[in-house]
Amino acid sequence: MREYLVTLLISAALCYLVTPFVRTQAIRFGAVAQIRGRDIHTTPTARWGGVAMWIAMSVTFMIVNHLPLVGKSFGHESQGIFLAATVIVLLGMADDRFQLDALTKLAGQVFVASILLLYGIQILWLPINGVVTLPPSIGQLVTVLIVVVIINAVNFIDGMDGLAAGIVAIAGIAFFAFAYLLAVDFGFSRAGAPSLITAVLVGICIGFLPHNAHPARIFMGDSGSMLLGLLLAAAAITLTGQVDPNAISAESAGPTLLPLLLPFAVLAIPLADLLLAVGRRVQAGKSPFAPDNEHLHHRLLSAGNSQLKTAFILYLWTATIAFPVTVLAFAPWWVALLTALTLITITSLISRKSKVSK
Repeated sequence: MREYLVTLLISAALCYLVTPFVRTQAIRFGAVAQIRGRDIHTTPTARWGGVAMWIAMSVTFMIVNHLPLVGKSFGHESQGIFLAATVIVLLGMADDRFQLDALTKLAGQVFVASILLLYGIQILWLPINGVVTLPPSIGQLVTVLIVVVIINAVNFIDGMDGLAAGIVAIAGIAFFAFAYLLAVDFGFSRAGAPSLITAVLVGICIGFLPHNAHPARIFMGDSGSMLLGLLLAAAAITLTGQVDPNAISAESAGPTLLPLLLPFAVLAIPLADLLLAVGRRVQAGKSPFAPDNEHLHHRLLSAGNSQLKTAFILYLWTATIAFPVTVLAFAPWWVALLTALTLITITSLISRKSKVSK
């Protein structure tokens, strides 16, 4: 645990320190978000926050590669995730600067998912009537779909200062706890790669937040949101592929089945926002990728909440779903229920206070 905490702190410190330099370069090269009718920000703001995250991630990998425990986690699969992350950041940088069309970005996301496949990172089985081993082609298709959906879920929620970074940090904490406990308590030692990836993921989010919280001095842009989505998807798929389905038993069904559920639980809020946005746009006869100002954070802002309070409410919503699901894998159901009720109560009190203040 100590080495993973060191990894998290290193990535957080590096991201915090390098972000101002990246901001200067983004302004220099014109990667700046101008003000549009549907935007919340009121001044032009630099993008390319994902570049700072990538630099912090890269340097962290080089440093922790020499640690005795964490260094063992940076193997073949971690190298594939790093390569895919590099490509997705380059794609995001181009979009942040030149505003690529939706189909080009989608093609790039599929290409990045194919890099993961080349490194053996894919869904191997599904818990249908026990365990169903997937044919390679079906497993690859499911893997690509999961990667694309999670990348776009994070991208869709990135519409307000500090929102995506905070939600992904909470999601990463939940997933790290699950991966780490799976390795320690149930002996799945190969859960090290997901633990490493999510520790770095949480670190870069925490390091970026001081620059991105309202009022934001830099946006993560598509270079950042797609990077965060890719890292979370890759960690989840890696863990799923490494858990031996033969280990499923009455005692360990929860921990072994949860890898497929947890990514969607920890990203329930972004995924719900994604599905609502797609349904809303299709019903209106628009493209599913057409932008609008009816996301969940827009609605909370319209209810009279400040940007900081809106972000905090969505953080709590994310934690309310993610943490009980993680607890359920290793603790009695009543502990998970108590965790959920506590978080629901806190969220309700804060939301009610917001309405009263209005």
